Amino acid sequence: MVNTSTTELKMTRYFHVNADKLFDAWLNSEMIKKWLFTLETTNKVTKNEPHVGGTWEIVDHRGGKDYRAIGEYLEIDPPTKLVFTFRMPQFNDLEDRITVEIKPHEKGCEMTFTQVIIVPHEEGWTSEDIKKALTEYHDGSEQGWDLMFEGLKQLVETGKLNDPS
Repeated sequence: MVNTSTTELKMTRYFHVNADKLFDAWLNSEMIKKWLFTLETTNKVTKNEPHVGGTWEIVDHRGGKDYRAIGEYLEIDPPTKLVFTFRMPQFNDLEDRITVEIKPHEKGCEMTFTQVIIVPHEEGWTSEDIKKALTEYHDGSEQGWDLMFEGLKQLVETGKLNDPS
């Protein structure tokens, strides 16, 4: 058994679309292959079974390597709440939990994203090593999601994504 710690990443974003459209972008295979862990130009696999107990898989090809993200849907309550697991098996078998909550507003909606990140410990780590790793995992995840959410915003608000590649 691997020793682990957890850290929580919470982000809030506003979208100028209705909650149904934003919620759909999290579950619609044609949409997720454009922004969720991948871009349409680098996406190799998009598999999605959007029901409780269903699984999802994304394979993105970058820098000559395949990056695989997988998970299972735990809760789907359109258009307000989505809960699923997330892991990248090429790195480790640890599974994060992600909750997406969407609240309608007069001119769009607000999305609150929460990820409980499991951080593995290496043998011999001190409390300072653990603290540093928690910060690195949190900040690295935040940076990655921030880029994805920029793409998500473009996609749902304009219907297209400006591909940076």
